[in-house]
Amino acid sequence: MLDRTVYDTYVRILTRELVPALGCTEPIAIALAAAKAREVLGEEPRRLLVKCSGNIIKNAKGVIVPTTGNMRGIDTSAVLGALAGNASLGLEVLSKVGPADLEATRQMLAQGVCTVELLDTPSRLHIIVEITGDSHTALAEIRDEHTNVVRIERDSERLFYKEVEEVADEDDGDLDALNLADILEFANTVELDDIRPIIKRQIEYNTRIAQEGMTHAYGGRVGATLMRHYGGDVRVRARALAAAGSDARMGGCVLPVVINSGSGNQGITCSVPIIVYAKYLAATEETLYRALVLSNLTALLQKRGIGRLSAFCGAVCAACGSGAGITYLHGGDYDAISRTITNTLANASGIVCDGAKGSCAAKIATSVDAAILGHEMSLDGNTFGAGEGLVKENVEKTIASIGRMAADGMRETDSEILRIMIDQGSGC
Repeated sequence: MLDRTVYDTYVRILTRELVPALGCTEPIAIALAAAKAREVLGEEPRRLLVKCSGNIIKNAKGVIVPTTGNMRGIDTSAVLGALAGNASLGLEVLSKVGPADLEATRQMLAQGVCTVELLDTPSRLHIIVEITGDSHTALAEIRDEHTNVVRIERDSERLFYKEVEEVADEDDGDLDALNLADILEFANTVELDDIRPIIKRQIEYNTRIAQEGMTHAYGGRVGATLMRHYGGDVRVRARALAAAGSDARMGGCVLPVVINSGSGNQGITCSVPIIVYAKYLAATEETLYRALVLSNLTALLQKRGIGRLSAFCGAVCAACGSGAGITYLHGGDYDAISRTITNTLANASGIVCDGAKGSCAAKIATSVDAAILGHEMSLDGNTFGAGEGLVKENVEKTIASIGRMAADGMRETDSEILRIMIDQGSGC
């Protein structure tokens, strides 16, 4: 029986992690920081300085900012957040933006009032927005989590401050409690009322944006392409609908998504394929909910050793979760689920993250395909063995080896990706 402390920790993790967000979370976090600074500025903003860690720049420079139609970039996110963001809405900070706000943002951007700088920081998720008005200045800082405000200042007077150690403890302490055996036990035994509102919202929101991406022209239309050219069996539908959700999200769709690991794409990837399979298998609502609990926590288990932002594509982590959930829907036990995760990681762990943009949908399709293959191999009793590449003697050690490769081995890869992206000359 699962220890009560572990049970409560897992409920807390799901409650904290599975929250709605409007648009790609990196530009939204920039907008949130700007909205926080504007709250205390107390007057119209005249100039903005936005300092971001490399991974924030990588994930925010190429994606359409939600509610803008087709506007992109860090400066757009910051100016729009300062002019029209509602900081009390968290990751839905831009949900109340209207046409007049967009026109005002375009005018400010045309004046060149926003400067973007690369922030020298050990944190991969770090944003500082400084706003200057006619008489006052204001600053807001977000670090390590997309909504984690650690500092607010007005005229250099500190109004709020949180120690960096506190930031790490809030996140890593809980995630350190994750392991696959306990995750599966929790999924099997959790009182549904403890997680029902969270999972129900994820099903509703993420299904809606997947359908939106399938029926409207967003991005490269990866989801629609899969359905048009690959047929319509459950394997294709699972990949296509997940990809379609990303098509819409990266293409500026204003529908919210329930995220995982701070990412809407990862939230879509670890939920939509399971929803598709559950419908195909005529699974009960209870079984679907439990499979989604397993998937979400398994995705977070992958990220525990990697961090929220890295050169390792988060879609792979999320696809491991969806593969585990699909195996669960088929009645798979701990060993079968372990084989699915191992097979997925042995296959797709080389996919790199080169920022948030339309091609994320294709990476999601590829990662989910690897998870489905891993699942079907597992059902046949097949798995890659210890010593084959980064595969170790059990799933926990395999996850740890992939985490080490992603967090340590790919650190320079991450830096080089950023340098290449900046050298391409499109600016921030």
